Amino acid sequence: MSEHTDEHTDEHTDEHTDEGRRVRAAVEAVLMVADEPVTAAALARATGESTDEVDLLLRELAGEYEEAGRGFELREGGGGWRVYSRAEHADVVEAFLLDGQTAKLTQAALETLAIVAYRQPVSRARVSAVRGVSVDGVMRTLLTRGLVTEAGVEATSGATLYRTTDEFLQRMGLERLEDLPPLAPFLPEDVDPEDLEPREVLAAEPGAPVGPVGSVGSVGSVGEPAVVGDDGAVRASAADEAVPAAAAAAPAVPDDQQEEPR
Repeated sequence: MSEHTDEHTDEHTDEHTDEGRRVRAAVEAVLMVADEPVTAAALARATGESTDEVDLLLRELAGEYEEAGRGFELREGGGGWRVYSRAEHADVVEAFLLDGQTAKLTQAALETLAIVAYRQPVSRARVSAVRGVSVDGVMRTLLTRGLVTEAGVEATSGATLYRTTDEFLQRMGLERLEDLPPLAPFLPEDVDPEDLEPREVLAAEPGAPVGPVGSVGSVGSVGEPAVVGDDGAVRASAADEAVPAAAAAAPAVPDDQQEEPR
């Protein structure tokens, strides 16, 4: 009887340990792709654990990373938790990013840039959804190169939105966004423009005048006037969902001007 009880206890302990490892790994995986601080509550919903348990796990992870002297740290701030590179390694990180300015943009970076150009203002999460992979690294590269910049925040989620810059137009050899090729020819035949996902909502600054949104508008158009909703948010015109073929529509950066970190 005693041996049977001990075996049952050991099995229960192993299952509990395995579940703990699964949750820990899942939390770390989410933190690695998050482009904004993530709350313990959001991680709890994603993992199916209680908020208190996830909060405790986050603090344990932060302590473990600190004790191990890792090159990154887990910090609480901005309403949530996020992984950051350690400040003492800032010079190395900066050197790595700046060194990449002589390298060419990869196809992945060009596709990401094209999506921002056609879907702006757009969040990293939306770009990731379109490409099907995390774009954190590529977006940081584009920000460092001055090809994209922050445009504000999304009205409901608070996510940071991005747009292209004058540097982007210059390197693409364009005078304005209207010179980008229209997207209509690149949409699947069975796609109705009216059914496509609308743009993300750019929150209006209090007292700011309402004007055109400087982004590509609905299929084949650019810079359509913004629409102000009942909630006071500025909404860009309804637009087509970016598709892989659309990335090829944007003019390629000349070989001698393309950039990307090694």
